[in-house]
Amino acid sequence: MTAIYVDADACPVKDEAVRVALRHRVGVFIVSNGGIRPRPEPGVEMVIVGDALDAADDWIAERARRGDVVITNDIPLAARAVAAGARVVKPNGEAVTEAGVGQALAARNLLTGLREAGAITGGPPPFSKRDRSRFLDTLETTLRAAARDT
Repeated sequence: MTAIYVDADACPVKDEAVRVALRHRVGVFIVSNGGIRPRPEPGVEMVIVGDALDAADDWIAERARRGDVVITNDIPLAARAVAAGARVVKPNGEAVTEAGVGQALAARNLLTGLREAGAITGGPPPFSKRDRSRFLDTLETTLRAAARDT
């Protein structure tokens, strides 16, 4: 059965993910290091992991399988989820696919190196209403496709 895994620390679309999960009657796991208030909805499980670096990513990667959907901005987690057969959606609505994950990892590593060298000081653009709308559209489409994978 399909499940949605949300890498919840700093995720701006938790509420939207829960709404879509409830509408499709799939379970959703909201995974974080803590500090996120509990959800009363049925089928929504709050998972608090330890403070270790990448603890939430590891928890999700160990469980996500073919037919599941992972919501994350973390490219290494996205790569692990795609390798396990899960579908991945970033909060801005961009789908991470097997065809594009290698390039995304390479770009991430390049930008990390440039930041460490002091060449890049800015962050990503602010999250917008358009991003939220695109996320909802992409999650709907991805969830339907993931259900066919099972």
